[in-house]
Amino acid sequence: MVLDKVFERFARFSPVTVMLRGILEYVFPASRLDELFRKHAVRQHEDELLFSTVVNTLALAVNGVRTSVNAAYLACREDFTVSVTALYDKLQGVESQVAQALVRESSTRLAPIIKELRAELPPLLPGYCVKILDGNHLTGTDHRLTETRTLNSSPLPGQALVVLDPQLRLVLDVVPCEDAHAQERSLLPEVLPSFGAGDLVIADRNFCCTRFVFGLRDREAAFLIRQHATTLSGKRLWGKRKRVGRCESGVVYEQKMEIRNPNEPNPQKQVMCLRRITIQLDEPTRDGEKVIYLITTVPSEAADAITLANLYIRRWDIERAFQEIEQALRSEVNTLCYPKAALLAFCIALTTYNMLSTIKAAMRSAHRDPSLLFELSGYYLAEEISATYWGMTIAIESANWTRQFANLTVTEFAKCLLALAANADPNRFQKRKRGPKKPPLPRTGGLREKHVATKRLLDQRKSLTNSKC
Repeated sequence: MVLDKVFERFARFSPVTVMLRGILEYVFPASRLDELFRKHAVRQHEDELLFSTVVNTLALAVNGVRTSVNAAYLACREDFTVSVTALYDKLQGVESQVAQALVRESSTRLAPIIKELRAELPPLLPGYCVKILDGNHLTGTDHRLTETRTLNSSPLPGQALVVLDPQLRLVLDVVPCEDAHAQERSLLPEVLPSFGAGDLVIADRNFCCTRFVFGLRDREAAFLIRQHATTLSGKRLWGKRKRVGRCESGVVYEQKMEIRNPNEPNPQKQVMCLRRITIQLDEPTRDGEKVIYLITTVPSEAADAITLANLYIRRWDIERAFQEIEQALRSEVNTLCYPKAALLAFCIALTTYNMLSTIKAAMRSAHRDPSLLFELSGYYLAEEISATYWGMTIAIESANWTRQFANLTVTEFAKCLLALAANADPNRFQKRKRGPKKPPLPRTGGLREKHVATKRLLDQRKSLTNSKC
């Protein structure tokens, strides 16, 4: 009875935190995390330190509940029978396929929930399942490793290719790579199985290469990719380009094009016919480019060139997702210098992003406001969770969460989320829009002036204001 009252208070005053804890228990109860590790790990093995304990501890640092991995370890000390050194050793040995499986499992479990909530966005292009592909390089870490302490260069722990479903706002897949200097195109064979018949892949020119686009065609997936100047084999344009109108960014032209794959053994499959869309930009890109070229296999009867040009702009959805993950979560823990540990933290951040997307979907459905999916701030949601989560963990034991949420059906769990989301006030978590940035002012002061007292500057401002009065 007391426990019910405690749960009700958290559900009333911080329903967002309760939703996240419920989603975490529904998607990743400890038993499922350990089973996932046993299924995908090759070199590592279970010992005294279970994978579920490692993930739950690291998640406290990634989600901002604790300031570091060591602080998270100290807070959960009773859950460990090993030292903090053993925890770090375990982290730096987690294989990339295990971290990848975390992200895949989260999207597989949460996609039916969002559909049950009827909170998915309308299809971006009817008849296709749009997926956005992009890469993310992890930022530099502290110079903690012996080999990096004498270097001026910043140590980079790795990179990853990420696949986003913009309709569900879920990260579907990730391909972690420990070599930060590896070319993104070298990872494309690993991400290719993520696409299939009925998919439309949107990607930047880094992914425009002969092997990849022909691989998409062989998997019966369509694509809309910005053309790279040198990585397509046997390019040939047919006829003159025709002006078809304007899109959001400029004037749109269309032209037929073919490319050839010299490595294809079947002569009938060596040539692919494409549509090349040219956008004459109203304003140049940040690189100074005034024209961009897109290539696509989407037939003209399915979408005209203007529709596809506007659709390509949605590629920035994944950039916004990366920005939200970086700002709202500690996706890149700068003290995790070993690549495997850093990539595991990044993948945990991706799974948390999926959980936050599910919370937004529940609030959108409960309050019947379609704009909430875009207006709700991941930063404010994460801030509320980090402020309340640990106290809730102390008040309600994990076994009670498992009994409450772990074995629910999709329909039952969706109803629970709706009931909790109805208690959440959307105004608390809406984005705060700011005006246009002002141009920077020229700096004053000599080279020898290293410091300045802020109070004296304010006093000077006050005296100037009083003199004008």
